[in-house]
Formats: sequence, structure tokens, C-alpha cells
Amino acid sequence: MSENKPLEREFAYTSVHFNTARTTLYRLAGIKLADSKDAMVYSRLVRRIRTLKLAGFSAYFEYLLSHENEHQEFINALTTNQTAFFREPHHFEVLKQYLIDNPDTRRIWCAASSTGEEPYSIAIAVAEHFNSFKTPIEIIASDIDSGVLKKAEMGIYPLDRIDTVSDIRKKRFFHRGRGSQLGNVRVVPELKQMLKFTRINLLDSFWPLKTPIDVIFCRNVMIYFDKETQEVILKHMMNSLREDGLYIAGHSENFNMFPQIITAVGQTTYRPVKGLMSAKT
Repeated sequence: MSENKPLEREFAYTSVHFNTARTTLYRLAGIKLADSKDAMVYSRLVRRIRTLKLAGFSAYFEYLLSHENEHQEFINALTTNQTAFFREPHHFEVLKQYLIDNPDTRRIWCAASSTGEEPYSIAIAVAEHFNSFKTPIEIIASDIDSGVLKKAEMGIYPLDRIDTVSDIRKKRFFHRGRGSQLGNVRVVPELKQMLKFTRINLLDSFWPLKTPIDVIFCRNVMIYFDKETQEVILKHMMNSLREDGLYIAGHSENFNMFPQIITAVGQTTYRPVKGLMSAKT
């Protein structure tokens, strides 16, 4: 976009505004926005400007500096949440095999739960493994976006969101909505009770989690961070995993540049490098 010729929009918007949004998001959440995201930034932030009844983007960034409680709204507005039930289905077979091989598994963390489809898929896989909703495993579902976490906790989805779910799973794990909820489905209460939802910013030096964690799902998240930030987060995660724990990444992610931290054990599945825990300071 041009430096000083904003497009015809409701509010003036230049590359200075776009770059301010990018640098602020990186500072608050470690997320890097591509040059191609300028239109997205406008459309997302203009809603906050209207809601707050501000004069424009410059006024919004001044407001953001002086109102810390707006930081979360800003992050929520600019983070993208794409997910589906049993996305990359082979990972859930890997999880089931891990549970078979490691009957002492007690803790699974879904580090980017978005609107809940992924952690509920994890919970379904765990329930199927034990053939029960009552299991010894704690499943933590976190996200930086408090808005999507609220949607996840509700566990209500349009009916077409479960089109790819088998009929057996539909009957066991979902209830069809009636009345005002016609056209929606809700996860059964027993499944919801298997999950603990909490907001976590992966950039924070402290995560409110019990360790060690047995399995971490962190799929298609690291692609939004630069190499330096990836290294910091990966080291924190590997130090949070048990030594033979499992880290499940997304199909677009590769961590060959961090051989001192993480090692591949399968298709987009990893483990901490041996000795990493003892080297932790």
C-alpha cells in the first residue's frame, strides 16, 4: 500500500498505521504479520474503533498505549483461528498408540485450542481409548484469544462442522440442537467435563500448567513466529514435556533448525532431545 494515499475507507489508514499494528502485535504476542495482511488489519481493527467511538487509527493506537485492558481485544482481533474436528486425522491415531504404549499418561495440552474442535477431538480419542468419559488424564485447552476460548467452552457448533465426523462419533459425542438451537450441535456434557480451558500466551515466561506434560498438541502455530521466538517457545515446551513425551506439530511446520532442542520421531511428531531436561537452568 502507498505511504500517504489511503484507500477510500471510513477511516484514514496508511502504511504507518499498518506497521504500528504489526509491531504492537509482535511485542504483545510474538506473532508476525505478512505484508499481505494490511487489508485484514483494517477490517479487524475498524470494529474496535467503532466500538470505542474513536476518531481513527491514530487515536486507537494512543488508546491502546494507555489502556492495558485493550491489549486482549487487540490480540483477539488480529489472531486467525482455523480449525476442524479431527484435522490431520493421523495425529489422533498417533495419540491413541502413545496411550497404549504409555499407560501412565496423565496430562495432554492443546496449546492452540481456537474454538475447541481440536481439544474436543483429543478428548474423543482419549474417551475411545478408555471406553469411558472418566479417565485419569487431564486435558488442558489453551489459546491466547479469550474470545475463541469462550466459544470453545460453550461447545456449540453449526451442524455442518461435524460433516467429517463418523456417524458413530456423532451419536456418542454430540447432541442435535432443538428450538432456538436447531441447526447446531452441542458436545455432550461428559466430553466437556474432560477439558480444562485456560488462556495462555506462549510468550509468557510462566505457564499455569502442571508439569511434566505427556503430550503437547501445538499444530500450525509456530509458523506465525520468527525463528528466535520459535526457539524460545520450543525450548520452554520441551522442558515442560516428560523426557519421552510427544510433541505434535502441524503439517506446515518443520523444526530441523533446532536439533539441540527437538527431534523428529514420525510424521510431524517430535520429542525433546535426550538430556535437555538435565541441561535446563
